[in-house]
Amino acid sequence: GTSSTFTGERRKKDDVIFEALGSTDELSSAIGLAVEFSRDSKLPLEDKLTQIQCVLQDIGSCLATPKSSARQSHIDRTTFSPGNVTDLEKWIDIYTEELPPLDKFILPSGGKTSASLHVARSVCRRAERRQVSNTIGNIRRSGSRAPTVPKQTQSDLLVTPLVTSGEVDPEPLQYLNRLSDFLFTAARYAAMKEGREEQIYHRVSPGSS
Repeated sequence: GTSSTFTGERRKKDDVIFEALGSTDELSSAIGLAVEFSRDSKLPLEDKLTQIQCVLQDIGSCLATPKSSARQSHIDRTTFSPGNVTDLEKWIDIYTEELPPLDKFILPSGGKTSASLHVARSVCRRAERRQVSNTIGNIRRSGSRAPTVPKQTQSDLLVTPLVTSGEVDPEPLQYLNRLSDFLFTAARYAAMKEGREEQIYHRVSPGSS
């Protein structure tokens, strides 16, 4: 079967755009679970996480509006503000100031709120990868040669192909890249506020337990 994008274009249900949309929706659901845990624990995270869910809805609109089939009216309605990325960076700085330095690898842990935020972080990374797949798929369908991407920061590596394909603006992908960092920081913050211990990675010796 097929489904319709925001522009009215019909695409197969397994199209990379719908795969990216599904992962973004799953991310919002994972964050919703973290919201409920944070509310139960009376942690000051609910407003920020709910705002993030609203931004993810906007990202979904951007993904559902491929520029190859969009009119200007579609683009105007789905413009993504770079100020959303600035908000994440500000929150990361605020929480980081309260946290002890991180000098060891930690495992997803630290209580229900923290662990649920780690789950959301993992889903966020997948949503990020799906948007990269979205880009590559669009390039292949158009018959164009995939661009050679130089070694760059992770954020640039993700954004460059998408910008080259011209289907979606770079800001939503930049947002997801910073969002995974925020969710990691928020998970550590939640564990600290709840007085829960974060489990530290150690090399396992087989047969030691």
